[in-house]
Amino acid sequence: MATLSTPTQQAGILSFYDAPERGPLLNPKIVLIAVFAFGVIVLLLDHFLI
Repeated sequence: MATLSTPTQQAGILSFYDAPERGPLLNPKIVLIAVFAFGVIVLLLDHFLI
């Protein structure tokens, strides 16, 4: 089956959007815990330093 090729694909304009989707694999629970802990630390520092 032949694929359609548009001029923008031939010019390489869409190659930016075809970048590999590999990234750090983080567990969502760890991210939520880290955000919550950071918020608590900021609130504690704000309360005790001011």
